[in-house]
Amino acid sequence: MTALIEAAHLYRNFEHVSAVEDVSLTVAVGEIYGLVGPDGAGKTTTLRLLCGAYRPSPVPGADPPSITVNGYDLLRQTDKAREQIGYLPQRFSLYEDLTVMENIRFFAEMRGLSVKDWRPRSMEILAFVGLDEFVDRRAGYLSGGMKQKLGLAAALVHRPRVLLLDEPTTGVDPVTRQDFWQLIIRLVGQDGSQGTAVLVSTPYMDEAARCTRVGFMISGRIAQEATPTEFRRRLEGRVLELVGQPLPLLRRLVEKEAGVSGVQMFGDRLHLRVEAGQAEAVMERLAQPVPEGAGQISRLRLVQPQLEDVFMDLLEGP
Repeated sequence: MTALIEAAHLYRNFEHVSAVEDVSLTVAVGEIYGLVGPDGAGKTTTLRLLCGAYRPSPVPGADPPSITVNGYDLLRQTDKAREQIGYLPQRFSLYEDLTVMENIRFFAEMRGLSVKDWRPRSMEILAFVGLDEFVDRRAGYLSGGMKQKLGLAAALVHRPRVLLLDEPTTGVDPVTRQDFWQLIIRLVGQDGSQGTAVLVSTPYMDEAARCTRVGFMISGRIAQEATPTEFRRRLEGRVLELVGQPLPLLRRLVEKEAGVSGVQMFGDRLHLRVEAGQAEAVMERLAQPVPEGAGQISRLRLVQPQLEDVFMDLLEGP
């Protein structure tokens, strides 16, 4: 497949802090690439490098940086490359005193759409995101989810080949998150070889599971890159689910168990990550009566790993 984003050896330093270190990635047409990691991992800085808001920092002795967007060199053909990009930042950045249609018109004309072209394109994209009935509503009176949809419409109005989304669903309700992701999936699937490549940063593992590929960032680097299925295979046969009471006390108990490499709270239960080949032995030991005063285990079973399990394993690993 044709690569619409090709980036290599990206660094970005702020005074004495290194935010991005030697990041390289490729996103092809029709792909949704998820960038996942803890706060401060460098996700937002990476997206700002890819849209041209930041320039890579020079690092003596390092390989030279390169960013290509739909065949255009972002560092040398900046304007041409930016024409290929739609960017949605974390925070709502449109004009709250303007109506939905006025905002879209402003960005359409800023992107060079002619007067005869901007209105039909604006109505087309507002219908796509579900805002065509709110064209005369001021942006400041939209809900959080509707503001994000308006931001997406503004990013799409010039028909970009590349879409960069920085935690686009943070702070919106679960239904709106679902609607937003349906829009993204429709977007990458609607035009075949002439379609779009999407790079999205997200703190939500259920969203990461929807991506074609996922890059896990730690301390400014992409530590691991794989499909969601490949990530889950890393812990196949190594995750136990424990249900019991009280969970905080049980957690302290099982964390000391031989063969257990990590324990995480998952709502009303615990997930135990165990060392390879140790699941049965750990289950046998925990099946023994719990010491008096140490709580009650009501269920313990082997379960399929979730992306949260895998990423905690990566984050806490050596």
